[in-house]
Amino acid sequence: MAWNPALNQSGPTAFVFRAFTAVPGLQALLFLLFLLLYLVILCGNSAIIWVVCTHSSLRTPMYFFLCNLSFLEICYTSAVVPLILANLLGGQKPIALAGCGAQMFFFVTLGSTDCFLLAVMAYDRYVAICQPLRYALLMPPRLCVQLVAGSLGLALGLSLQLTALIFTLPFCGRRREINHFLCDVPPVLRLACADTRVHQAVLYAVGVLVLTVPFLLICVSYAFIASAILRIRSAEGRRRAFSTCSSHLTVVLLQYGCCSLVYLRPRSSTSEDQDRQIALVYTFVTPLLNPLIYTLRNQDVKGALRRAIAAQGG
Repeated sequence: MAWNPALNQSGPTAFVFRAFTAVPGLQALLFLLFLLLYLVILCGNSAIIWVVCTHSSLRTPMYFFLCNLSFLEICYTSAVVPLILANLLGGQKPIALAGCGAQMFFFVTLGSTDCFLLAVMAYDRYVAICQPLRYALLMPPRLCVQLVAGSLGLALGLSLQLTALIFTLPFCGRRREINHFLCDVPPVLRLACADTRVHQAVLYAVGVLVLTVPFLLICVSYAFIASAILRIRSAEGRRRAFSTCSSHLTVVLLQYGCCSLVYLRPRSSTSEDQDRQIALVYTFVTPLLNPLIYTLRNQDVKGALRRAIAAQGG
């Protein structure tokens, strides 16, 4: 649908986000809680990046991808959380249409790259466990860089087209309230005063491409991985192989499960309040758990962190 200036002459110049609560004391408590979570996310993911970059024993494809995943988590939350904190601290400030479009673009781009990168990490684990003797040949550094760049490039292309399509819609009223804490696609679509069936179909197609296809590839990779692990004779070998995969699989289930509930559910069964609650999980909980999962369940990262802390203390 083309942009119609006549419809948008009386359209909104800005959006506002619905407040989490009308209770001032609770607003302040939520501000402190979200600020604390944000700082922990920044510190935890930055610690993983620092450890991977400074320890030669972690300079492998697996930890290269983990380093990029942690960087994505920092960017992902930074595209959303500062505006949440500003609204909690100083009231519901309006966000211009251009600002809303920019936030949607970065949010979709970073979230999609995250999903593609998790599929790449599953392929890396498949090669490491099922083709261990050919691992260095099949996963050279150049290919690892290309896989990360390809994930980002594909996400950029999808996000740019989707965001541009959404903002060709007319929005009614001088200012409209988004029942969310960010400019995500579904809540913005609900504010359009035009037929959005085509846009909903495009959103669903993008959701399938970003969520379903990578998740199926991950499932196939782990089917081969499980078969290979069961063939390992020593219990220690099976335990070590499983430990390198369990962290990644936990993050996959959290990320894909929450995102699928928001983007792949039929619109008729979707509650706006439920979408906000689920979005809090993949905005705060998943980036928060990512460094914890990888440090608590991965012996190599735990060992590197212990050595780094001991070196700093010494």
